[in-house]
Amino acid sequence: MGPIRNFWLAAVLIALRTSAASGHAASRKDEPEKFNNHLRELHLEMDTAGIFALWADDGVALMPGEAPMIGKKVMQARAEDILTKMPGYKVKKEEIEFHDIQVSGDWASEWGLEHQVVQPPDGKEPIEARGGIALVLHREANGQWRIKQEMWNAAAQQ
Repeated sequence: MGPIRNFWLAAVLIALRTSAASGHAASRKDEPEKFNNHLRELHLEMDTAGIFALWADDGVALMPGEAPMIGKKVMQARAEDILTKMPGYKVKKEEIEFHDIQVSGDWASEWGLEHQVVQPPDGKEPIEARGGIALVLHREANGQWRIKQEMWNAAAQQ
């Protein structure tokens, strides 16, 4: 009876450990998923300050056809320049379907498919953009996740 009892005890311990590990892995993905939901909301609100609050000061953005933008201040200046040329525009749809969220300690990576619709003023035709996005996130000492690197690439219009 001793070997059978030990076998069942070992099986139960393995099952509990596997369950705890999968629960821990799921909870580790919860934080980046919450981050992603907040990022989507900020885009819909066109809250540029809020979006850049999610960036690390030394973050890097790689956009098609442009030199790397290194540092939050550089990216903010570029965004403000674009937005001053777009008064009255509103983001009507912001969908980013993130995939393959990987968390390792204080680092996370993910990729996603994005679809954005922006409505110009005066009822002009909406502007649609589709693309792929890859993010590298870092959890800072204060526990907040920040974007360290972003790469975005336009997809063919459908």
